[in-house]
Amino acid sequence: MTRHSLIELEAVLAIVRCGSFRAAALELGMSTTAISSAVGKLERELAVRLFNRTTRSVSLTYAGRIFVAQIKPALENIQNAMNTARAQQETPSGTLRINAFATAAREIMVPLVLSYLQRFPQVHIDLVTEGRLVDVVAAGFDLGLRSADLVPNDAIAIPLGKMRRMAVVASPAFFEERNVPQVPQDLLAYPCIRGRLPDGALLRWRFEKGGEELHLDVEGPITLDEASLARIAAINSVGIGYFMEADVREDITAGRLVRILEDWTPPLVPLCLYYYNRRNSSAAFQAFIALARDYAAGRLAQRSSG
Repeated sequence: MTRHSLIELEAVLAIVRCGSFRAAALELGMSTTAISSAVGKLERELAVRLFNRTTRSVSLTYAGRIFVAQIKPALENIQNAMNTARAQQETPSGTLRINAFATAAREIMVPLVLSYLQRFPQVHIDLVTEGRLVDVVAAGFDLGLRSADLVPNDAIAIPLGKMRRMAVVASPAFFEERNVPQVPQDLLAYPCIRGRLPDGALLRWRFEKGGEELHLDVEGPITLDEASLARIAAINSVGIGYFMEADVREDITAGRLVRILEDWTPPLVPLCLYYYNRRNSSAAFQAFIALARDYAAGRLAQRSSG
């Protein structure tokens, strides 16, 4: 099957618009010989004459009129698509798809994602949270968000640089008739809120201090796989919970939760936004990367979301 270049089809429409080969050639920035050659090639491949030519005039044949009527809408759609694509290189618009762990997404939601949307309201962000690791390119995502140790080696990573820690907490009422645990091993004697990982395994609570590292399998009355549910359980005195600090920071400040064993929860590996080589990337993508770099450098004003 013969493939025709767009220039041959555009040449036909230009001749119809301009009324002559010479005027069409000027419009397209081609020589008269080149445009005549393009139309002649198309006519030979179609085995039909599209134009009646004389030394003084040019007009469409019957076959030419039918041909133009059919290709004109298609070429207009293609041109509109190309213009839309070019526009996305100039003004941030369209959709950005981001894949992240839920805890990571919560950390950047207000200071980065919502800040971006306020600055670029023509962009739609599709933020998908899931526990499993995915190939962001194969899954159709523009960006991934994971802890630095889980970022693929061949990806371009932007360390977001904010300190992340775990927090062990319980409600004030929980400790009204109990002693506060002093070392991680004490937790084995307390009801705890157990967590389940995306792969189905139970979360082991990790602690570290002075070179000593512990991983505990706690016990308790409930097992949950979502931090927001575990937070509700902790506030309601069901047991001691183990959270990303960012998920319970405001509860600690407000006194709804009490933090314990803080000296056993050192900083974690930082979060990284990552992507693969994006030549000719959209203005929306470039703007998000620029804002992420500002956020990582501490130049982006942050606000509390409550």
